[in-house]
Amino acid sequence: MRTKIIVLSLLLSSCTSFYIPLLTPYKMDIRQGNSVTPAMREKLKIGMTKPQVQFVMGTPMIQDVFHGNRWDYVYRYEHARKIVDTQKVTLYFEGDNLARIVDGSQPVEAAPAKADGQAKG
Repeated sequence: MRTKIIVLSLLLSSCTSFYIPLLTPYKMDIRQGNSVTPAMREKLKIGMTKPQVQFVMGTPMIQDVFHGNRWDYVYRYEHARKIVDTQKVTLYFEGDNLARIVDGSQPVEAAPAKADGQAKG
Protein backbone atom coordinates (compact mmCIF):
# COMPACT_ATOMS: atom_id res chain seq x y z
CA MET A 1 0.00 0.00 0.00
CA ARG A 2 2.82 2.36 0.88
CA THR A 3 4.57 1.82 -2.45
CA LYS A 4 1.33 2.49 -4.33
CA ILE A 5 0.99 5.87 -2.61
CA ILE A 6 4.59 6.76 -3.38
CA VAL A 7 4.26 5.74 -7.04
CA LEU A 8 0.96 7.60 -7.38
CA SER A 9 2.40 10.78 -5.86
CA LEU A 10 5.43 10.62 -8.16
CA LEU A 11 3.23 10.15 -11.21
CA LEU A 12 0.95 13.02 -10.26
CA SER A 13 3.83 15.36 -9.49
CA SER A 14 5.42 14.70 -12.87
CA CYS A 15 2.27 15.64 -14.77
CA THR A 16 1.88 19.31 -15.62
CA SER A 17 -1.85 19.06 -16.24
CA PHE A 18 -2.51 18.39 -12.56
CA TYR A 19 -1.93 21.30 -10.21
CA ILE A 20 -1.48 20.15 -6.63
CA PRO A 21 0.20 22.89 -4.54
CA LEU A 22 1.97 20.48 -2.23
CA LEU A 23 3.45 18.39 -5.04
CA THR A 24 4.64 21.06 -7.47
CA PRO A 25 8.37 21.62 -7.73
CA TYR A 26 9.94 24.90 -6.64
CA LYS A 27 10.38 27.40 -9.47
CA MET A 28 13.07 30.04 -9.10
CA ASP A 29 12.55 33.69 -9.95
CA ILE A 30 14.25 34.28 -13.29
CA ARG A 31 15.82 37.63 -14.18
CA GLN A 32 17.21 37.75 -17.68
CA GLY A 33 18.94 40.59 -19.45
CA ASN A 34 19.91 44.15 -18.54
CA SER A 35 17.70 45.94 -16.03
CA VAL A 36 17.56 49.61 -17.03
CA THR A 37 16.80 51.90 -14.10
CA PRO A 38 15.36 55.43 -14.39
CA ALA A 39 18.71 56.80 -13.17
CA MET A 40 20.44 55.10 -16.09
CA ARG A 41 17.90 56.58 -18.53
CA GLU A 42 18.49 60.07 -17.12
CA LYS A 43 22.24 59.81 -17.71
CA LEU A 44 21.80 58.94 -21.40
CA LYS A 45 22.28 61.93 -23.70
CA ILE A 46 22.12 62.22 -27.47
CA GLY A 47 25.66 62.57 -28.82
CA MET A 48 27.38 60.30 -26.26
CA THR A 49 30.05 57.99 -27.65
CA LYS A 50 29.73 54.19 -27.57
CA PRO A 51 32.18 53.79 -24.64
CA GLN A 52 30.28 56.43 -22.65
CA VAL A 53 26.96 54.68 -23.31
CA GLN A 54 28.47 51.34 -22.34
CA PHE A 55 29.77 52.88 -19.09
CA VAL A 56 26.27 54.15 -18.21
CA MET A 57 24.16 51.22 -19.45
CA GLY A 58 26.53 48.25 -19.35
CA THR A 59 27.16 45.77 -22.13
CA PRO A 60 24.12 45.46 -24.41
CA MET A 61 22.15 42.23 -24.33
CA ILE A 62 21.91 42.11 -28.13
CA GLN A 63 24.66 43.51 -30.34
CA ASP A 64 23.73 42.43 -33.86
CA VAL A 65 26.57 41.80 -36.29
CA PHE A 66 24.44 42.95 -39.23
CA HIS A 67 23.29 46.14 -37.48
CA GLY A 68 26.43 47.54 -35.83
CA ASN A 69 24.73 50.86 -35.19
CA ARG A 70 22.00 49.38 -32.98
CA TRP A 71 22.23 48.16 -29.38
CA ASP A 72 19.32 46.44 -27.62
CA TYR A 73 18.94 46.27 -23.86
CA VAL A 74 16.27 43.68 -23.07
CA TYR A 75 15.11 42.64 -19.59
CA ARG A 76 12.54 40.10 -18.42
CA TYR A 77 11.56 39.08 -14.89
CA GLU A 78 9.56 35.91 -14.34
CA HIS A 79 8.05 35.05 -10.95
CA ALA A 80 6.03 31.90 -10.29
CA ARG A 81 5.80 31.02 -14.00
CA LYS A 82 4.38 34.46 -14.85
CA ILE A 83 6.17 37.34 -16.53
CA VAL A 84 6.10 40.22 -14.06
CA ASP A 85 8.26 42.86 -15.77
CA THR A 86 9.68 43.42 -19.24
CA GLN A 87 11.81 46.27 -20.53
CA LYS A 88 13.29 47.05 -23.91
CA VAL A 89 15.55 49.97 -24.75
CA THR A 90 17.03 50.29 -28.23
CA LEU A 91 19.88 52.70 -28.93
CA TYR A 92 20.83 53.80 -32.45
CA PHE A 93 24.23 55.22 -33.31
CA GLU A 94 25.46 57.28 -36.23
CA GLY A 95 29.16 56.62 -36.49
CA ASP A 96 30.39 56.51 -32.90
CA ASN A 97 27.76 58.84 -31.39
CA LEU A 98 24.32 58.10 -29.95
CA ALA A 99 21.68 59.40 -32.37
CA ARG A 100 18.32 58.03 -31.22
CA ILE A 101 16.78 56.26 -28.23
CA VAL A 102 13.68 54.08 -28.42
CA ASP A 103 12.44 53.25 -24.94
CA GLY A 104 9.77 50.55 -24.90
CA SER A 105 8.61 51.24 -21.34
CA GLN A 106 8.14 55.01 -21.75
CA PRO A 107 6.56 57.14 -24.43
CA VAL A 108 9.15 58.93 -26.53
CA GLU A 109 7.97 62.36 -25.32
CA ALA A 110 8.51 61.38 -21.66
CA ALA A 111 11.93 59.83 -22.20
CA PRO A 112 14.59 61.93 -20.43
CA ALA A 113 17.18 61.22 -23.11
CA LYS A 114 17.30 64.56 -24.90
CA ALA A 115 20.30 66.69 -25.67
CA ASP A 116 20.79 69.52 -23.17
CA GLY A 117 19.92 72.22 -25.71
CA GLN A 118 16.87 70.39 -27.08
CA ALA A 119 14.85 70.04 -23.88
CA LYS A 120 11.22 71.19 -24.14
CA GLY A 121 10.32 74.08 -21.93
